[in-house]
Amino acid sequence: MTDTTTPDEPTSTPEETVTPARALWAERQGGPEYIAYNGRGAQVRIGRGDAEGVFSPGELLKIALAACTALSADHVLRSRLGDDFPAVVGVSSVGVEDENRYGHLDVELLLDLAELDEEKREKLAERVDRTSGRQCTVGRTIKAGATYDVAVVHEPLRGQA
Repeated sequence: MTDTTTPDEPTSTPEETVTPARALWAERQGGPEYIAYNGRGAQVRIGRGDAEGVFSPGELLKIALAACTALSADHVLRSRLGDDFPAVVGVSSVGVEDENRYGHLDVELLLDLAELDEEKREKLAERVDRTSGRQCTVGRTIKAGATYDVAVVHEPLRGQA
């Protein structure tokens, strides 16, 4: 590997990178920007909230919750709305002043429920909430107040043997 990598190239290929069992990692691209990878070949650009063309870490957390909620309830929605139902899932947050964190997140599923009467709409909402509450790992993790640790590890990364 050479030092002539461009900002769009990872510093090593996924095959060269030693990764945890789930194979998730992010590589610095210059400036405060990273590209995150998974072992299935997906990539996402991550940077500060004021940078163009990137997701901020907070946006990724929020969209992970929204998508996890929707995916967890997808089978319930398909059973009531059909296999090809249109949906948009959004998420908003309320910050905790002076603590640099989110205090509350709201997920909203936008669905065309015209074919359902009010009682069926209420039952569907209850079932979606119950199902996503059981199956959405991201939501369950947030509600449980997950902890994390940070380790700083020395490892030559610029083509050194």
